[in-house]
Amino acid sequence: MHHRTSSRQVSKRTALWHYEHRSQPLLSQRAFLARLMAHGGAALVLIVAAMIVGAVGYHGTERMPWIDAVLNAAMILSGMGPVGELHTTSGKLFATFYSLFSGVLFLVVAGTLLGPVVHRLLHRLHMDEESKD
Repeated sequence: MHHRTSSRQVSKRTALWHYEHRSQPLLSQRAFLARLMAHGGAALVLIVAAMIVGAVGYHGTERMPWIDAVLNAAMILSGMGPVGELHTTSGKLFATFYSLFSGVLFLVVAGTLLGPVVHRLLHRLHMDEESKD
């Protein structure tokens, strides 16, 4: 089944994820805040998903109680390091890959949150540059 959406619905949705071209006007304050919230929501989903993966991984490989597994996942994701000592080979392997994953996730989340701000700044600077010509 093919869904039809109006051009207004498509433009609102795409404005959140597809950045305007340098020849287009600066996004309105309201639309920019909506874009920031959409990116913040995406970052939150990524963090929650990573926390779930980490908690399940620590609970499954090390048989940690859930609260300890969540704590370890949060500490690794935040860059603080593990809290509990790891005893099993599978737990140590999981912690190795989860730590690497967390480092990459940090960069993805930072880019997701900073992307709209950096784009707006560069777009504004480019507009100022054109007005001087």
